[in-house]
Amino acid sequence: MTPLAWRLAPLAGGGAVPLPATGAAVVGRTAGSEVHLTDDTVSRQHAELRADGERLLIKDLGSANGTLLNGVRITRGSARAGDRLAFGSVEFRVEIASGPSAPRNDRGSSLRGGEAAEAISDAIPLRTLDLAPDTGGLARLAADRLARLVDLARRLSGEIDTAKVLATVVEEVARALPADRVALVDTELRPTHEYNGLSGEPVRVPRSIAQQAILDRLPVVTESALDDRRFQSGSVVAAEVRAALAVPLLADGERVLGVLYADRLTSTLPFGEEEAALCFALAGLAAVSLAKAHFVEVAQREALARNHLERFFAPEVAAAIAARQSGPRPGGERRAVTVLFSDIRGFLPLAQALPPEPIAAQLSEYFAAMVEVVFEHGGTLDKFIGDALLAVWGAPTSLPGDQARALAAARAMQVEAARLNGIWAASGRPTFGLGIGLHYGEAFAGMIGSPRRLEYTVIGDVVNVAARLCDAAAAGEIVMSEALVDTLGADPAGAAESVEIRGRGDPILVHRLRG
Repeated sequence: MTPLAWRLAPLAGGGAVPLPATGAAVVGRTAGSEVHLTDDTVSRQHAELRADGERLLIKDLGSANGTLLNGVRITRGSARAGDRLAFGSVEFRVEIASGPSAPRNDRGSSLRGGEAAEAISDAIPLRTLDLAPDTGGLARLAADRLARLVDLARRLSGEIDTAKVLATVVEEVARALPADRVALVDTELRPTHEYNGLSGEPVRVPRSIAQQAILDRLPVVTESALDDRRFQSGSVVAAEVRAALAVPLLADGERVLGVLYADRLTSTLPFGEEEAALCFALAGLAAVSLAKAHFVEVAQREALARNHLERFFAPEVAAAIAARQSGPRPGGERRAVTVLFSDIRGFLPLAQALPPEPIAAQLSEYFAAMVEVVFEHGGTLDKFIGDALLAVWGAPTSLPGDQARALAAARAMQVEAARLNGIWAASGRPTFGLGIGLHYGEAFAGMIGSPRRLEYTVIGDVVNVAARLCDAAAAGEIVMSEALVDTLGADPAGAAESVEIRGRGDPILVHRLRG
């Protein structure tokens, strides 16, 4: 059976490139390649093609800009007639030539951007890629590249400081290539870290080159950006950029975190495939480290916010709020709330009669127990005022049954106060009597204060009334407003009575509870 004759038809126009019926054909930018492409996105030895019956076998040779089959980047694969095959940005349609096998391609083909160019000298023979193991320079280069990757991975493994991660990567690239200039830019092309071996001037990364790396999510290599039609931007011309390399930093294989850029201004020596591959690997390590550092920074911000919020909220509420915002910010809103105000009866004479240290220790023990009761019943701690405690239900979030939970918390606080008094009396310490006031109404709830110190609080008449109801409560008593009783749908305390509130013209109706 006569072997099929394959050819590559450039999609940009021009003559088809015949492939040998037997043996391997190398596609590349070197003059000796069977398919010689002078486009800057094509590597010196880009890919190997081999006819195999009704298939064309493809092997990428570690190219910088990739080999794509029907739009998908591959390292190995097989194409059939009609498939699209791209080397860098040069794209072909795979075809079977009519008639007998195509002649050997002794002249080769030279393409730039898909357009046919003049054939190279007849003296250049066909050759196949030598796949024999290399125990010389390539092996040493591979070993050196692996050693660099392992060393950088070790240095970055425990690093969570973003600035140190970026500085380490730039330093390694500048040392490994070598390059005149190296820079890391974010997705807005703003430099974050840089190295300039020629001067102390900032490195201006050419926008056209960096944007190409972000758009393609692949390394971009050019032998001379000054002569590359893709990158004729002002910054390229101004800096007289010769060889340049731009590699995207990919997180999760897709999301671009930035671009690693290197160039040479004083040398015409281009960056090779090995250097591009090394930078791509270094950029991958950098992306992983940056993602990890970002995760740690977010976790630390949430922890700080949560620690601050746990002063006011139950731990589960504080964690939910911290996950939604990076920290406390000024502002708030009007909300319907239930306010609890508690106060120790006869505390002032007690504080005057005893040394401050034991009173402070006993007061701390009392507050710790009361705050736990508030949190257990889903309340928000507003503040301590001397020996008084202010707590709120309905802010910053509200749930059905907030009013009932506030009343349950008040009852539990009286029970807890009685328990503490029993312990203190048995040890010869003074006991406290607790009065509690409860009221329901609208208030402004939010973060109030200066940028240096913000406090979560509620402001409004509902707070003032709750404080006055607390004043009217005897030791062991809870005084709650008729407004709160109405929201409960039941009368937990029997008949209402009028209570005069200082600063208000009319008395208000209240209910008294014992314990």
